[in-house]
Amino acid sequence: MTPTTSLQDLQRKFQDDILQDRSVLPGLLTPRGGSQFGIYQTAYRARLRGALRENFETLPLVMGDEAFDALANAYIAAQPSHHYSLRWFGHQLCDFMAANDDLLDHPAMLDLARMEWALRHAFDAENATVLTAGELADVPAQDWVRLHFTLHPSVQLLSMQWAVGPIWHAIKQGHDDLPAPDPLTHHMLVWRLGFNTQWKTLSDAERAFVQNLLAGHSFGQTCESMAQQVGVDDAARASVEVLRELLAGGVLSTMHTWPQPATTA
Repeated sequence: MTPTTSLQDLQRKFQDDILQDRSVLPGLLTPRGGSQFGIYQTAYRARLRGALRENFETLPLVMGDEAFDALANAYIAAQPSHHYSLRWFGHQLCDFMAANDDLLDHPAMLDLARMEWALRHAFDAENATVLTAGELADVPAQDWVRLHFTLHPSVQLLSMQWAVGPIWHAIKQGHDDLPAPDPLTHHMLVWRLGFNTQWKTLSDAERAFVQNLLAGHSFGQTCESMAQQVGVDDAARASVEVLRELLAGGVLSTMHTWPQPATTA
């Protein structure tokens, strides 16, 4: 075994023992080196816990330090960091929480974590143009049925089981007395407008409209789908109202009109 290989093996063993939280083999390091090795192990996990606190900002404030650290340590053991940037550490935390709900003192913590990760993702999403009402006004009325809209790259639609919005607001406003989460099946829209992340609890009609856009449906197809939510007579009006809100919020990025289907003689 060459000196270079021996050094590489030592470095690999050193790294593996830190990642797996194992004691270094006797004789591999001097007594002083062994104590310093423990410092590396402690610092490694402390840095990853800190990254999770940054990436899920409100979650540790709601769970409390002890409960959050227990969750973080379990996640670190199960899902060590493999990305060069700690910004992305925690991308599997929500799935881990869903599979290990015994680590949560309340099931609403999962929805709060999903909300926080979506907001982070929205902030880092690529830039894109924002569609304006003026651009839409230039479209001839007969072409609206064939309009297709592209959502801003930051847009995410979350299916939620708990009303975590009031908790999130209370924390952001600096309140210590947090409201108890209520069970609430709903959808939440998350996106970024400029440099500011946004979120909104959607009505059933808004949810149906956004789902149609995500599925690539035309405005005409979307109106047909909306009829199941608000009735045939109100479908067009409700679709325009939702479209106006999405435009004002900067949720839509581009639009295009599909060609008119060819007619046979």
